Amino acid sequence: MHKLIFFPLGNADCIRIELESGKQLLLDYADVKNHDDADDKRIDLPEQLRKDLGDRKSYDIVAFTHLDDDHVRGSSDFFYFDHAIRYQSEDRIKIDELWVPAATIIEDGVEDCARVIRQEARHRLREGRGIRVFSRPELLRRWLENQGITLESRAHLITDAGCLIPGWSKEADGVEFFVHSPFATRLDDRSFVDRNNDSLVLHGTFIVDGVETRVLFGADMEHQSLSDVVSITRYHDREERLENDIIKLPHHCSYLSIGPEKGADRTEPTEEIAYLYEKKLNSNAILVSTSWPIPLDDGDGQPPHRQAKRYYKDCLKTSGELEVTMEHPSVRNPKPLVIEITANRGKIKRVLYSAASVAASAPAPRAG
Repeated sequence: MHKLIFFPLGNADCIRIELESGKQLLLDYADVKNHDDADDKRIDLPEQLRKDLGDRKSYDIVAFTHLDDDHVRGSSDFFYFDHAIRYQSEDRIKIDELWVPAATIIEDGVEDCARVIRQEARHRLREGRGIRVFSRPELLRRWLENQGITLESRAHLITDAGCLIPGWSKEADGVEFFVHSPFATRLDDRSFVDRNNDSLVLHGTFIVDGVETRVLFGADMEHQSLSDVVSITRYHDREERLENDIIKLPHHCSYLSIGPEKGADRTEPTEEIAYLYEKKLNSNAILVSTSWPIPLDDGDGQPPHRQAKRYYKDCLKTSGELEVTMEHPSVRNPKPLVIEITANRGKIKRVLYSAASVAASAPAPRAG
């Protein structure tokens, strides 16, 4: 059995992947809880992750899909970073291999935790160890040349969209990862980084007793780039990479990941997005919105959007589920959402709580 664990962090991301083999992966890290606010229901992420790790002192893989604050906040206090002594102590958690999109290496003007991750990624790439970079735009070649390093000498550490991540296989690890994004051509067409659309988007195929479960980790990709993913994948006859049993919905259930217009009651998808969700979503599928509770009205205009939820719900078969991290198992008392992947594919682990703890309540204020 493999496990996917999604944490209640409001509009922020952290996914822990626990493989049957014992390997542990972390996708993003955002310590967003406001400890001064008694009404903040978001989880204490570092405390929970340390508890989950037990005696372990490192993750096999830590991937940062992009450098936005809701994907990196607090990382400079939690992880052990090789590039500077100030981020090194026995109580910090080590990263055996760091995964980042190429934009992480080449982006300038970053601050705080984003800068720390960028410096660590640059350090590891210079050293030629402990890192995997996704896509090889011309800007990455230029950066390496400025360091006195050839792109060819680091090619074994770089994986392009449309490829499997080397070193991982269904036979040895029970999972393989296919890279949907970023595209080198997107960065080559301009001189700036678009974090959401240059983010790392992966498709994982997990296997248990010969049964495959397909999972899309959608980062914060918006509809234009996600439509490109669908079109390019179909063009190359890789339809199996569009089939999904579980999807981490992009961008906290934002309508912008479906189509250009929010809509009055439902967001209408682009043709390619419709194909992804209406043709390639398998029965009993699970969609996960890593977000605040989805409001009944338009609220402050920020994600999650009720119109997007309506579209996703319409795409689910009768037996499918849409789960919201800050609503699981209840708005009053959100807990980590655990999806167990077995020979019966993905199934949400249901935990019994007292009646008082699961009573419905109004959504907590959006602290932070």
